[in-house]
Amino acid sequence: MAAPLSDGERRKQISVRGIAGLGDVAEVRKSFNRHLHFTLVKDRNVATPRDYYFALAHTVRDHLVGRWIRTQQHYYERDPKRIYYLSLEFYMGRTLQNTMVNLGLQNACDEAIYQLGLDLEELEEIEEDAGLGNGGLGRLAACFLDSMATLGLAAYGYGIRYEFGIFNQKIVDGWQVEEADDWLRYGNPWEKARPEYMLPVHFYGRLDHTPEGVKWIDTQVVLAMPYDTPVPGYKNNTVNTMRLWSAKAPNDFNLQEFNVGDYIEAVLDRNLAENISRVLYPNDNFFEGKELRLKQEYFVVAATLQDIIRRFKSSKFGCRDPVRTCFETFPDKVAIQLNDTHPALSIPELMRILVDVEKVDWDKAWEITQRTCAYTNHTVLPEALERWPVSMFEKLLPRHLEIIYALNQMHLDRVAALYPGDIDRLRRMSVIEEGDCKRINMAHLCVIGSHAVNGVARIHSDIVKNSVFKDFYELEPEKFQNKTNGITPRRWLLLCNPGLADVIAEKIGEGFITDLSQLKKLLDFINNETFIRDVAKVKQENKLKFAAYLEEQYKVKINPSSMFDVQVKRIHEYKRQLLNCLHAVTLYNRIRRDPSKSFVPRTIMIGGKAAPGYHMAKMIIKLITSIGEVINNDPYVGDRLKVIFLENYRVSLAEKVIPAADLSQQISTAGTEASGTGNMKFMVNGALTIGTMDGANVEMAEEAGEENLFIFGMRVEDVEALDRQGYNAREYYERLPELRQAIDQISSGFFSPQDRGCFRDVVNMLMYHDRFKVFADYEAYIQCQGQVDQLFMDPQEWTKKVIRNIACSGKFSSDRTIMEYAREIWGVEPSATKIPPPNLPRD
Repeated sequence: MAAPLSDGERRKQISVRGIAGLGDVAEVRKSFNRHLHFTLVKDRNVATPRDYYFALAHTVRDHLVGRWIRTQQHYYERDPKRIYYLSLEFYMGRTLQNTMVNLGLQNACDEAIYQLGLDLEELEEIEEDAGLGNGGLGRLAACFLDSMATLGLAAYGYGIRYEFGIFNQKIVDGWQVEEADDWLRYGNPWEKARPEYMLPVHFYGRLDHTPEGVKWIDTQVVLAMPYDTPVPGYKNNTVNTMRLWSAKAPNDFNLQEFNVGDYIEAVLDRNLAENISRVLYPNDNFFEGKELRLKQEYFVVAATLQDIIRRFKSSKFGCRDPVRTCFETFPDKVAIQLNDTHPALSIPELMRILVDVEKVDWDKAWEITQRTCAYTNHTVLPEALERWPVSMFEKLLPRHLEIIYALNQMHLDRVAALYPGDIDRLRRMSVIEEGDCKRINMAHLCVIGSHAVNGVARIHSDIVKNSVFKDFYELEPEKFQNKTNGITPRRWLLLCNPGLADVIAEKIGEGFITDLSQLKKLLDFINNETFIRDVAKVKQENKLKFAAYLEEQYKVKINPSSMFDVQVKRIHEYKRQLLNCLHAVTLYNRIRRDPSKSFVPRTIMIGGKAAPGYHMAKMIIKLITSIGEVINNDPYVGDRLKVIFLENYRVSLAEKVIPAADLSQQISTAGTEASGTGNMKFMVNGALTIGTMDGANVEMAEEAGEENLFIFGMRVEDVEALDRQGYNAREYYERLPELRQAIDQISSGFFSPQDRGCFRDVVNMLMYHDRFKVFADYEAYIQCQGQVDQLFMDPQEWTKKVIRNIACSGKFSSDRTIMEYAREIWGVEPSATKIPPPNLPRD
């Protein structure tokens, strides 16, 4: 089989991105050489690959800066309503290639770098991922920023500049080991520190109730230093801003307490303040009630709201003097979107600023707050809901606790008036949960403080209305909406799969890049022999390329014509990587039972990180690696079956594995995955989905036709029925011989000969405490996998289904999602206006 083309070679053959002008190439070369000259230190005349990467990054950044300044001027002149997307996570990945794609510079850079005797792909690999997120929630925020800029919205992302992002995962003897992600070690060429906009954030202290109002005094101050990262839209010269805050101790921090003379100790104590932005909490769908986490949540909210209000008051470019002093129009000029409950403190903080600082009447302030804020719910799992102890608030944020109590009282008075005597309803709807430890339910705070509450897929939004917030929905049905998630086609098609993007563009033009619904036009080519061949060829090239990468990284030989069966996502019981494991063991046992029979060769790849404190998730990783160890070294099996754990799954690895996948595993228990976005990435990149009717899988099946996905297993109502009658795992274990064999092997130490009791906890959980009912879906899953094998043996029919899936994936663009947010929640219209580039005069 021929060696795969590199992306660079493929881009030179044919390109969606237009042929590079010679002038652009010369300019890039000149700029690159200039930056390289200034990068090299005087006593070092040999450049390293990292020097080349930085020279290229600065060259590309030069093209951003003029557009960035011009975009901000444009906003100040037009004074549009501004959108503020508040998130504790932004999982951005790498920036260089994305910026080149969005500015239409990729070919010019490719050619210039090639002329200089360097390899663009090698330079791209040097960049660290900005891993400031755990998974879906943080990656969604990144896709949304891309779409907001591409749609010309005056939008800002606000979060924390964690010094250490999501940990790097190493696999040692089959176990996950965490390493700190020192992503800023070599500096970050994409950010600009803005010390002139540094702001104070207050903690602790006490309250003084005076005739002039409440004063929060004797606080401890931490400074929030902003770092701005440009976010370019796709070829529209719009460059928005992501502003991340870093914590800094003020110069007098703790020095007052140390006037005894222990100056050294006092300076060392500055770390306490600066720890706030030190590290991302590595939990996904799990609430950890640590004081440092609450500090992070308030830190980002307090700094951001000061910034929002400053910008609202002075809307002249470069001017910081107040222009507006009246807050009547605040909700007409400001929309705040809360990405989950993590920035929920925006609600009491905005109230505090309006009432205590700006002296707005309480009722007016509450109306302004509700009209400004909107809340996105991302999970229905009870262990993920944030419920903070009142005692922690009392110490850390005493004024906010008072405000929350007052808001809750207003809310409960209203409920009591509408449902007289219904004490149980009051208890269920209260923001304050009574009990041994009084807690603040942050989701309830978000619901009462927002004018819109949305889930992230239709099935999830229905669950939100019918169970999670049922009482609130009955009270205010008009608040509740659905906004099905999406992904940006720029990163998740154009950037990561240029071969497929080219093949599509040849047939239907380039309009799909900013209007993904145009992929529908591919339906006309489902039976077109040439197109079928081209799509299959691109997939095969992607597989060859990924197989070469795996061989280099893992020293394992992959059969590139085997089915690439991929499940990549956070390791969590509800995502049911264990069901995938049971299938792998079942296949293995079948091959061993009848080695002469013909089997469809498969390479099962599972990747994802486990939260460091999540014992069962870490055991699942150990099980996957142990199963792989046995299967991959069994001579009876050969290359018919391989099980590979993809170490350190992250955005840049997703960009490699997703284009190469044949089968996408989306097998969570129905009713547990809010939406999923990996499912969408696989769909648009030409993998077929095996999945349950959960999250956005439901809408994917609706768009492409259920017969064009491999749907199996219980629906939500079946899961509920099973809950009512009681789930008994042993029943399935007794009835299904292949399941029993697999469980007995895991239990007896067949896959862990060195430690035969290694997987005792896993088996015990599956047999007696499995909330996610793995065994109940096992039989249907194994049968469905048989259908996958059948179809895979007919490459022509398989590719036709692939084309249909790609053609029907248009709904899952984050551009569509953001248009819906803009029109139905924020009250703004996307703009097609193209800002003139810096080299042309402004209008």
